[in-house]
Amino acid sequence: MNNTALISSFILTFLSSIGLVFFIKASVKPRTKNMKLAAEQEADLLLKQLKEYFSDRAYRIIDVNADQNKLTFEGIVRPSWFLVFFLTLLAAVGALCFGLAISMLVPEFGQYFIWLILVSPLAGIFYWQKSKRPEQVDIKLEGILSEGSSSKSLLSITGHRDELSALQRAFSLKGYQE
Repeated sequence: MNNTALISSFILTFLSSIGLVFFIKASVKPRTKNMKLAAEQEADLLLKQLKEYFSDRAYRIIDVNADQNKLTFEGIVRPSWFLVFFLTLLAAVGALCFGLAISMLVPEFGQYFIWLILVSPLAGIFYWQKSKRPEQVDIKLEGILSEGSSSKSLLSITGHRDELSALQRAFSLKGYQE
């Protein structure tokens, strides 16, 4: 292979490695979302069920604002074993490719660069340490919607997007557009 092909392969591998580092870094980024949801239950019953639901999911109430009909829950997000394994595997493949690219450019030191694969568990350790953090869910009762003979409770909820999806499925909540 000529020198130009080696250098261009190295540059592409280097850029991919930079993208991998940012991907691993983004894996611990908070993904907070705000949603307006409509529920079939009455407001008092719904708030009681929400308290039980979040209590069962190891959240605790940290703030109650009765004037604004607002509850704030806090819980610890558990890291995902799948993501630990996946990020470690991605880092291993990326380090192997980077090591191979360097070993082709500098053949006399090539056998040493393959050892870069040993740093790949640091990606899993980074994710595990940074992703275990407190998360908050804010629930505000916006009001009651009347639709014919039935009424619905309108909630404004802010929290982690995965937690909101689980909540939406558990209570059959529908998205609300004004």
